[in-house]
Amino acid sequence: MAQHLTHIPPELASLADYEQFAEQFIDPVAWAYIQGGSGDERALQNNCNAFAKYQCLPSLLRPCGEGTTEVRLIDTVLKHPIVLAPVAYQKLVHDLAEIETARAADATDSLMVSSTLASVPMEEVATHNTGTNWFQLYFQPDRDITQDLVARAEASGFSALMVTLDAPVQTFSRRLMRKGSGLPADITAANLINYAQPRPVEIGQHESRVFQGVMRKAPTLADLEWLINYSKLPVIVKGVLNPDDAERLLGCGVSGIVVSNHGGRAFAAAPAAIDCLSAIRERVGDACVLFDSGVRSGYDVFKALALGADAVMIGRPQVHALAIAGALGVAHMLQLLRDELEVAMAMAGCATIDEIKRVPVWTGDDYVNRN
Repeated sequence: MAQHLTHIPPELASLADYEQFAEQFIDPVAWAYIQGGSGDERALQNNCNAFAKYQCLPSLLRPCGEGTTEVRLIDTVLKHPIVLAPVAYQKLVHDLAEIETARAADATDSLMVSSTLASVPMEEVATHNTGTNWFQLYFQPDRDITQDLVARAEASGFSALMVTLDAPVQTFSRRLMRKGSGLPADITAANLINYAQPRPVEIGQHESRVFQGVMRKAPTLADLEWLINYSKLPVIVKGVLNPDDAERLLGCGVSGIVVSNHGGRAFAAAPAAIDCLSAIRERVGDACVLFDSGVRSGYDVFKALALGADAVMIGRPQVHALAIAGALGVAHMLQLLRDELEVAMAMAGCATIDEIKRVPVWTGDDYVNRN
């Protein structure tokens, strides 16, 4: 594998360039894990491809000389709406892992969401980003462990919890399984290493490994309601594609939702996440809605905002950039997105993020956004 760069070469001019360049910096098994999706990877492929059918109308002679990308999420004002999504096991691509990602977030005024499955403990990650940090939570089979994770996040200064609910059953991708191995032994979830391993669920001879096995420990509505009542932090639910789910979750008291299909890594038959966004926004009114899955440019960010997102999360591209040039790469990747977003805003005559939501979005047959 190539050594991490200490400068940004001119050929890295887009997120597509980062993805193409990254493979030479990443171990083949790690590359299969990062790039893989569930099943036949149709959901993964559709995420990126679906953006191409959405076009936004430009607008002429609009005053944008005092433009800004500031946005308010849950009671916090952010400099821009591009969020570093929770990505597990970043030590796969860089020895300093999430520390470098947090440093990039700090340098670019970016909100970072740190994963339960991070390679670096949450307490250490939080010290390297003096801005806004959220903690992504996976419910643990033992509620006492979940409760302790929440308490640690609160004590470490995280300002919100993002609980992921769309992967109650998840296996390694076929792409990784074809490599004949799983993750390297030294890749661990640092937030969980001091807790006792949960005992495996015992199933009978004729019982299902899915239904009577994994799903017996899967989170329930009661678990979510407990979390909302227990935590001092606002709770955002990640992994929403169904408008009925979105409405029901907000009725339970969650502070926001993330429209996402887990980057194509969960339900293999799921639609592209971007195709679900406008219907969910229409259903939930002014509730906080973030978007995740398939964003590969600032123009994609703009389209997601026009379709109703308040902010957009970036997953795999942060790993590509981290592998190539550590914090410098992640910061540069974010700057590329911010530059493209600002160009799109200027061309569409949008001086603020709120104005983007009034931009007509066309699919070739009809306008699809709520305006």
